[in-house]
Amino acid sequence: MDMRPIGVFDSGLGGLTAVQVLRRILPEESLVYFGDTARVPYGGRSRETLLKYARQDLAFLRSQDLKAVLIACGTVSTTSLGALQAENDLPIVGVVEPTCQRAAEVTRNRRVGLIATLASVRSGAYEAALHRLDPAVEVLCKPCPLFVPLVENGRFRRGDVVIETVAREYLTPLLAQGIDTLILGCTHYPLLEELIADICGPGVTLVSASEESAFAFKRLLNAQGLRAPEGRQGDASFFVSDQAEDFKRIASIFLQEDLQHVAGRVDIDGY
Repeated sequence: MDMRPIGVFDSGLGGLTAVQVLRRILPEESLVYFGDTARVPYGGRSRETLLKYARQDLAFLRSQDLKAVLIACGTVSTTSLGALQAENDLPIVGVVEPTCQRAAEVTRNRRVGLIATLASVRSGAYEAALHRLDPAVEVLCKPCPLFVPLVENGRFRRGDVVIETVAREYLTPLLAQGIDTLILGCTHYPLLEELIADICGPGVTLVSASEESAFAFKRLLNAQGLRAPEGRQGDASFFVSDQAEDFKRIASIFLQEDLQHVAGRVDIDGY
C-alpha cells in the first residue's frame, strides 16, 4: 500500500475529464492536478516547446511527493512521453497506448478515425500504436484545432451553433471515408461526446482517451503495488498557472459535479 498522492496534468482543464474517471474508479486515492491554463492550448506548439512545458509541468508535480503520474494530455503523450519516462524514476502513463488498444479491439471494419490536436496528429503516435497492434488497421486523422479553445470557453453543448458547425466540418470527411470507430484523442473532447455521437450516429463507436487512460492507470497501480488502502476517501488538490478565479465554475463542468475546491496558482516558469 502507498498513501502518497497520484499526479495528473494537462495543458488546461480538459484533463479533469480523466480526473472524473479516476475519482470514480479509485476513490481511495489522493490526487494532485495541474492545469497549465496560462499556456493552453498546446496543440500548435513545436516539439521542443512542448517538451519544455511538459518538463516544467512534471517538475511541479514531483514537488508534491507523488507515487505515479497520468499525463492527461494527448499532445504531451504523443510528443514527450518517452523523454519524460526516461528522465524520471516514477511510473508515468500517457493516453495513447490504452486508447489505441481499445480502438483496435472494437473496430469491425478496421477503419479507425482519430480527432486530436494538430501536434498529436503530426506526431503519428496514434497511427504507430494502432499499427503495432494490427497492421491492417487504416487510421484516418483529422486535426481539430478549434475544439480545445471552444471547450475551455464553455462552447460544447448541443444546440450551440458554433460548436455544432465546427464539429460537423471536422467529422464529415471522416464519416465519408467509412470509419466505424472514432478515437477522441484529447481529454477535452469527452465534453463533446454527446454532440459527436449525434453527428456520427450509432454505427460509429467512440473511444475516449480520458476513460481508457484512467483505467490503464488503475491497472498500473495494481501491478506495481501502489494502491492506497480501500475504504478511505482520498482528497484532491488543484493547481493552475493562470488566474484561478473561475476555476470552480469551469472545473465543475469538466468533473460533472459541484466542485467546492479552490485552485492554487503556480508560477510554472519557476520550474
